Amino acid sequence: MTEKAPGPPSRSLLPKLPADFRAFHQLYRACYVRWAEIHLGSRADAEEAVDRAFEQLAIDWLQVLRQPVPEAYAWKVVKNRTIDIARARGRRPSVVDVATFETRALHNAVDPIGELEESLSIYQAISQLPERQFDVIVLRYCLGYDTAETADVMGITVAGVRSTARYARRRLKQVLGLDADERSHDEPIAD
Repeated sequence: MTEKAPGPPSRSLLPKLPADFRAFHQLYRACYVRWAEIHLGSRADAEEAVDRAFEQLAIDWLQVLRQPVPEAYAWKVVKNRTIDIARARGRRPSVVDVATFETRALHNAVDPIGELEESLSIYQAISQLPERQFDVIVLRYCLGYDTAETADVMGITVAGVRSTARYARRRLKQVLGLDADERSHDEPIAD
């Protein structure tokens, strides 16, 4: 006999949950789903992963609040549930839908095919970044969250996001063979 996977939490349960949990859920769920969808290639799978993560967080909510940075703990839970769903579907979590990463540049490009080829190279390079660098780049540049929002979601400092993004951009420039002396828009100009 197979065990049926739990669905999303019942709407009738939400009012019974602590107000701080409901606020946390409302604040982070949409971002978590967008991030999980990139890895799973399916909105339904992403919602299932995030709902399972929030079920776990609800059960352990008092423990979550005792963590030094509850957001960092929750981020790890979301990532683990995303991996669980990917495995349950028989695939590895990865950036599977290039359309997710479409940029304004592609829509406005004189040479859309050339732009697409360049974009594919960039996305392949992004997928090979270390985990934290990957998360920062995806949240900042693919999903469009600013530095402070990225820091909040990941449960790290704004300085940590900036530093991680800087290292990730350097690594991407090396992998893509771009001029390392080019200054990105986030790097401050020395006086």
